[in-house]
Amino acid sequence: MKMYLYIKALHIIFIVTWFAGMFYIVRLFIYNTEAAEKTGPEREILGAQFKIMIRRLWLGITWPSALLTLIFGPWIWILMRSTPDWLAIKLVFVVLLYLYHFSLHILYREQQKGIFRYSSQKLRIWNEVATLLLFAIVFLATAKQVMSLFFGIAGIVSLTAVLILAIRIYKKVRTKNPVR
Repeated sequence: MKMYLYIKALHIIFIVTWFAGMFYIVRLFIYNTEAAEKTGPEREILGAQFKIMIRRLWLGITWPSALLTLIFGPWIWILMRSTPDWLAIKLVFVVLLYLYHFSLHILYREQQKGIFRYSSQKLRIWNEVATLLLFAIVFLATAKQVMSLFFGIAGIVSLTAVLILAIRIYKKVRTKNPVR
């Protein structure tokens, strides 16, 4: 039982560092995209600095945390010796989270090459996908029960609407009061 608790603690620690990396990497993608829209030395200096920061965060924190989460998660499952119903649904969200992680890796590779396919606004919206997955995974892992499908979907849709509204409000405020 002690081993289970230690492995679970490590799993939670690496989930936290993984999510921190995913949330921050997209912020850096946004800032890097905005820096690429500047001209002259400002663009070059900011671009070079963001490239270093992005590489160190992605390869030094986010990827190792994702891999360690992937090691400790199944280890907990093995130690549990059973598969509760809620865990199957949680694993669907975990798979979606890893797909999201891989999409960030594509953005990472593109930005390292100086390719900016998405606006900072689109990246802000994409950043919220991790928030939605975090809510779903934490609620399932904490409540440890399969919620009614209707309430679960209604909650995710409501959270999505609130996040999109917040992004739009932020864009309006930012447009009226640009920071120099």
